[in-house]
Amino acid sequence: MLNMAVTEFYKSDTNNSGNNKEALNARTEGGAQLEAAKSRIHQYKVRAYIQMKSLKACKREIKSVMNTSGNSAPSLFLKSNFEYLRGNYRKAVKLLNSSNVSEHPGFMKTGECARCMFWNNLGCIHFAMGKHNLGLFYFKKAIQENDNSCAQLMSSTTDQAGRKFSGRPMCTLLTNKRYELLYNCGIQLLHIGRPLAAFECLIEAVQVYHSNPRLWLRLAECCIAANKGTPEQEAKGLPSKKGIVQSVVGQGYHRKIVLASQSVQNLLYNDGESSAIPVASMEFAAICLRNALLLLPEDQQDGSKENGAKNNSQLGNTDSSGESTEACSSKNHESDKFLPAPPSSPLKRQELENLRCSVLACSAYVALALGDNLMALNHAEKLLQQPRLSGSLKFLGHLYAAEALISLDRISDAITHLNPENVTDVSLGVSSNEQEQASDKGENEPMESVGKQMPQCYPSSVTSARTMMLFNLGSAYCLRSEYDKARKCLHQAASMIHPKEIPPEAILLAVYLELQNGNTQLALQIIKRNQLLPSVKIMSDLRKKQLFQPIHQPMQPIQMPAFTTVQRK
Repeated sequence: MLNMAVTEFYKSDTNNSGNNKEALNARTEGGAQLEAAKSRIHQYKVRAYIQMKSLKACKREIKSVMNTSGNSAPSLFLKSNFEYLRGNYRKAVKLLNSSNVSEHPGFMKTGECARCMFWNNLGCIHFAMGKHNLGLFYFKKAIQENDNSCAQLMSSTTDQAGRKFSGRPMCTLLTNKRYELLYNCGIQLLHIGRPLAAFECLIEAVQVYHSNPRLWLRLAECCIAANKGTPEQEAKGLPSKKGIVQSVVGQGYHRKIVLASQSVQNLLYNDGESSAIPVASMEFAAICLRNALLLLPEDQQDGSKENGAKNNSQLGNTDSSGESTEACSSKNHESDKFLPAPPSSPLKRQELENLRCSVLACSAYVALALGDNLMALNHAEKLLQQPRLSGSLKFLGHLYAAEALISLDRISDAITHLNPENVTDVSLGVSSNEQEQASDKGENEPMESVGKQMPQCYPSSVTSARTMMLFNLGSAYCLRSEYDKARKCLHQAASMIHPKEIPPEAILLAVYLELQNGNTQLALQIIKRNQLLPSVKIMSDLRKKQLFQPIHQPMQPIQMPAFTTVQRK
């Protein structure tokens, strides 16, 4: 009996030691799982802050991610995304290249294709740097990797009977990122100057992300760019003589010059086809812009008035926790500050207002191109009534409203819009309100930029924009048969710019004014020289020379500040 008791004691001792080892192993495994869970929580926080564009809070979480997970591929990807938003593009590329994509567990375990994300992030960074062709190359590589991973997934999840999705992990249901990549390719192609190819990519993406108002705006921009001609054609037509003289008929004394009715006319319309068919036409652009306006929330002014009335009616009421309804409404107002816009980040309140202004400007332009002057005037007036309107869109709003009013034979109202004093700013940069909102992102941390550049056809200064307004003001006076005022506006605008930068429409206006005044010889000389010349000096030159004698030494132009003409956007 004693021996049996001793053996039982030893057995219980060995069992206790085994249980202690198992408990210790369980504790170590639980601690590792807890650390992994903490690291994932920090990563999710970083993703949330990146979506909210809150860089100051994201900077703190990035340090926690790097401390918990080290230089792993997910942490380096997040830090690269953070540096991309800060504008440190070279550092973002360096962090991406330092990440070891081969160590990624694979899309069968995580549902994410690391190589596809790598090429996509490189494309986004080069897009922000303004290298659109290189960014397009990386996006194409990302699409290839995505298609390869999807093909491997389909082959690995198909059994012998041909049944698909058998044994497929749930995390792989969102592996296919084709439509997001097509969205990125479309934006790159639009910046490169290939609107038709961009339209084909974006029209596929809109089938999935049809609730994104920005995507509908990009589709409309593709239609506008496809119908207004290439930049090379515009560059050839505007400053050269081809924009004025269409053809020459006859020879010698019987030679006739046929003037062009418009300098650039590349609008294409669908004949006998429905406007709802997804074709890069101005009619389909109008539908896209209408969808974008419907998807945008109502104006903040109306919403604030309604909320204010509700708060006043419920001013004395409090809930069980002691908080007033006014505080609850302020919390709801803060929660409504973002609008989901997949696949891109949610739109903030200031971004929504800027997007609404862009949609209204494009809507006014498309309505003018389609001949719907009342709708164009409505959109232009709504654009000018926006509380936070940039100087560039304000300038375009006045031009669009004036053109619509002239077409409606309301010239007096158009003249008020064409007042040069209405133009005080033509900048395309960030407004002061946005800079105030960006102040919480930390010092020396610029907002994210996507390589915005000033269009070549857009006025580079307030002086250039005012000369454009003066040219149009002269046309308006000419329609009212006030030729003296029109000539004064024309010469005032011509004295502010370089003669070679004068648009063909202004030269045709000068020819018309001289013909109305009876100066046929001066009108011919303006056409031949393609310049707005002073009438006194040109008449003195004509008295010294024969009427049809060629002028071998043209008059030296007066040096003026540079000016570029504007096209409707």
